[in-house]
Amino acid sequence: MKILAIDDQKLILIPLKKRLLELGYDVKTETNAFEGMKLYDSFQPDLVIVDMNMPTISGMEVIDYIRNSKKPSTSVIVLSGNTDDKMITKGFDLGIDDYMKKPLSLNEICVRVKRLIGAPENIVSIEKQNNLIIKERCVGVVIPCYNEEKRLLSKEFTSFIDENSGYHLCFVNDGSTDKTLDVLNNLRNGREDFITIYNCEKNGGKAEAVRQGMLHMANFKDLDYIGFLDADLSTDLLDFDDLVSTIEKSNFKIVSGSRITRMGANITKESARKIISLTINFIIRKILSMDFKDTQCGAKIFHKDVIDIAFKEKFITKWLFDVEIFLRIKKHFKIEKAREMMCEKPLKRWIHADGSKLSMKDSIKIIGQLGQIAWNYRVKKKKDSTLIGKMKMEEFSITLNN
Repeated sequence: MKILAIDDQKLILIPLKKRLLELGYDVKTETNAFEGMKLYDSFQPDLVIVDMNMPTISGMEVIDYIRNSKKPSTSVIVLSGNTDDKMITKGFDLGIDDYMKKPLSLNEICVRVKRLIGAPENIVSIEKQNNLIIKERCVGVVIPCYNEEKRLLSKEFTSFIDENSGYHLCFVNDGSTDKTLDVLNNLRNGREDFITIYNCEKNGGKAEAVRQGMLHMANFKDLDYIGFLDADLSTDLLDFDDLVSTIEKSNFKIVSGSRITRMGANITKESARKIISLTINFIIRKILSMDFKDTQCGAKIFHKDVIDIAFKEKFITKWLFDVEIFLRIKKHFKIEKAREMMCEKPLKRWIHADGSKLSMKDSIKIIGQLGQIAWNYRVKKKKDSTLIGKMKMEEFSITLNN
């Protein structure tokens, strides 16, 4: 029994193909809808699973092509995040057999496939399979690592991507002097489609490691959002997934985790660190002219179209690149628009991890670095404004002389 799956997101197709192959089906996949239609003609599948929202050619056009082909009775299942009633109705009018809305479990997809076209004789029991969730969106996560050999929670990362589709983890080895790179290579082994290692030979600091990782992941065409997360998982992956859910269900371009102490949340900090954090946060709010509760949480997610604005240029400071990101967004879009684009999402859990690279001495230095940021961005802005004004005056003088 042959199945063809067409979806522009490779991270969705990989686990789907793997599971259907395990169940005994003959499976081919394609990320390009046009190439998918050509493959349909040569492969002659019993079932086509197709996404609705694809670039260039829509899923609806693929369905129409199948229904007007030499084998118009081919079974068709739509697997899509599009929940528009008119679109679904049109799909059934064209003769689709089922419509599955993401997110949903891989087990449910397999049950529906079995109901529609039957099961191979050597089928493995679906109940014995892991219940992976097929997500609607694809997300890149950058995890900066410096000497994380003993602290890296490899099992938590691998378990998460085994149970949640649509995630691609990019570990940035920031010139580690221990065996961090070996740990990362072992972690990636067998999961090469979902884990990337970006190796920096020299230590450049967290800010540069995150920046390099974000720009690297921006080259992955099938990602909708890209974010970053601390390697110690002070913010866990399930909380990060909540940040992703917030950005995909809104018009926000940036969603930042916030370590606000509140009822029902497990937020722990050292008392001295907490006092310094409050002081730093007060200064940051003044610099940004925005009422951020917590800019420094190491968990943030970005819409792909603001990555270049936020990360193209190197950051001034080692630890306060988060503040610089917000200043860059504010400068590019102006303050009112920037406020509409950014959101803080309270975390359910944040635990201060032992062995943090940020010492109390570093925390005190941060106050001076804040002054450096304020001066650089304010002076640069004034210089830019002066230059623009001078250019306009020169143009005006030339016009008068002519």
